[in-house]
Amino acid sequence: MMLVKKESCIGCGICVKDCFPQDIEIIEGKAEIHNVTCMNCGHCIAVCPRNAVISDKLDMNMVKEYNQEEFSLDADHLLNFIKFRRTVRQFKAKEVPQDLILKIIEAGRFTQTGSNSQNVAYTVVEKELNKLKELTYVSLKDIGETMLRDPKMAGSPVLRYAGMWVRMLEDYHRDPKKNDRLFFNAPTVIVISAASVVDATLAASNMELMTNALGLGTFFSGFFVRAAQNNPELQQLLEIKEGHQISLCMIIGYPAVTYYRTVPRKEADISWK
Repeated sequence: MMLVKKESCIGCGICVKDCFPQDIEIIEGKAEIHNVTCMNCGHCIAVCPRNAVISDKLDMNMVKEYNQEEFSLDADHLLNFIKFRRTVRQFKAKEVPQDLILKIIEAGRFTQTGSNSQNVAYTVVEKELNKLKELTYVSLKDIGETMLRDPKMAGSPVLRYAGMWVRMLEDYHRDPKKNDRLFFNAPTVIVISAASVVDATLAASNMELMTNALGLGTFFSGFFVRAAQNNPELQQLLEIKEGHQISLCMIIGYPAVTYYRTVPRKEADISWK
C-alpha cells in the first residue's frame, strides 16, 4: 500500500495531479491514497515535495533524492554513446564479476512496464552454460530438419538458416570452442522472460546500455529464442515461470575486439503530421 505521513503532508495536491489512476484526493487538507486503483508506480513518492509518501510493501531505502550532478546526462554524449554501440561476437576468456551482472539486471529492473506489472524475470546462465549450449544446438538442428522436410517451405529464404542450423550441431561437436557460432565462447548468458514481450524488450534495451557502460559487450541471440520457445528441456533448465515466455537472450562478456568509430545508418523514416 501507498501511505501518507500526515505530519509531513502539506496538502499541496501535486500528487493528486500526477496520479494517473486517480487514486488520491485531498481530504481535510491532507492527501489520502485509497489504494483501490493504485498501480504502485511510485509517482506520488517521487513527486511529493515534502517526502510524505511511503510504501509499506517496497524497500524505501532504495529511494534516492534527486541531484543534478549524479542524475543528469549530456544529451549529445548519450546520443554518441548509443551510436557507438556495436553487437559483439568476439569475447575474451574472462569471467564477468557477479556485481556487474547484478548492475545490468538493475538497469532492467528499473525499466518501465505496462501497468507497472514489474513482471520481468532474468535467468543468468554460467555454470550450466555447456548444457544450455548442447540443448540449443540440438533444438535448432531439429527445427532446421523439420523445415527442410516441409514442402510448404520450398523457396523460402528462411531455408538458408535451416541448413545452417543442421550443420551447426555437427561442427560444434567436432570443435566446441572453435565452432561455437551461437554463444561465441562468452562466459555469461542472461535470458529475459516475461508475460509481455514489450516489457522484456524495454528492459533489455536499458540492460544493453548498462552492459556497454560497464565496458562489456553483448548481442541478442534471436536463434536462441527460436530454439527455446517451444523446447520443454530448455524451459525447465531455465526455470521459466508459468505465464512467461522467453523473450530475449543476451550473450555477455568482455569484448575481444576494438571499434574505432561509429557506422552510417539509413535515414530515419519520419512522417510529420
